Amino acid sequence: MSQQAAVAADALHTPADRVRVNRHRADWRGWKFMWPFALVFVFVFVIPILYAVYISFFQKQMIGGTKFVGINNYIRLFHDQQFWSSVGRVALFTCVQVPIMLFLSAAMALALDSMKLHGAKFFRITTFLPYAVPAVVSTLVWGFMYGAKYGLVGSLNDWLGTNLDVLSPNVLLAAIGNIVTWEFTGYNMLIFYSSLSTIPHSLYEAASIDGASEWQIIKSIKLPELKGSLAITVIFSIIGSFQLFNEPSILQNMVPGNSITTYYTPNMYAYNLSFAGNQSNYAAALAITMAVITMAIAYAVQLNSMKEQMK
Repeated sequence: MSQQAAVAADALHTPADRVRVNRHRADWRGWKFMWPFALVFVFVFVIPILYAVYISFFQKQMIGGTKFVGINNYIRLFHDQQFWSSVGRVALFTCVQVPIMLFLSAAMALALDSMKLHGAKFFRITTFLPYAVPAVVSTLVWGFMYGAKYGLVGSLNDWLGTNLDVLSPNVLLAAIGNIVTWEFTGYNMLIFYSSLSTIPHSLYEAASIDGASEWQIIKSIKLPELKGSLAITVIFSIIGSFQLFNEPSILQNMVPGNSITTYYTPNMYAYNLSFAGNQSNYAAALAITMAVITMAIAYAVQLNSMKEQMK
């Protein structure tokens, strides 16, 4: 009887109600939704990269116009001491600033996830707020605070009778690192906190009943859960550090003397070569080289993270 009922029910459906599925025909409906983004992505991202690669093999000459020089720009870049000086500076910046920032972000995320922090919503909003402030505005604010004659540091010097100069060449990189840490700690904290939010709190309660301390819960449950998000934040932070431009560029007019040179970071060097030195071809070779270096480091971090997660 059940088979007859199924046949009768199927007979009640009209042909319009039946959906014909052709498994041999490609379905392009997904591409119709994606093509606006794909079009913008090609024109904004792919074509500029290909054009930069193309012009990096040429060189502008005072007589004769633009000439094809092959890999001469890359050979010149390999022997450019100013370029390697800027790369070494951002590498030092990355090795010091990124671990400090991610440690603070993880500590804040753990504090929020502990559910023992009063005013957790207010704390979460206030720590993320600096990320919403444009980098130019943040640098200007901190630059005026750093001022030894007119800013907060200057007021403290007058009050304490000291002669502290945060913008001196010896501590300038640390001062820039402080600005970047203030800007992005809250952003990375939210990534860590979202990862911790996926852990059911019943697991914490079971561990507490078994006699586990708060530190044991963090070490055995929470920190292993942060491995995936840690890899993401490390990659994003490395890419951002190697693209350092806004902070030193804004502070360049606030720092006395020539502490921030035109080649202080690779991005500043490429910018000044292209727009001030009329060497756009050489700047393109520099940009492509930095992109390859950054991609190689990010890929190495990703491979190491995948190995750690497979253990």
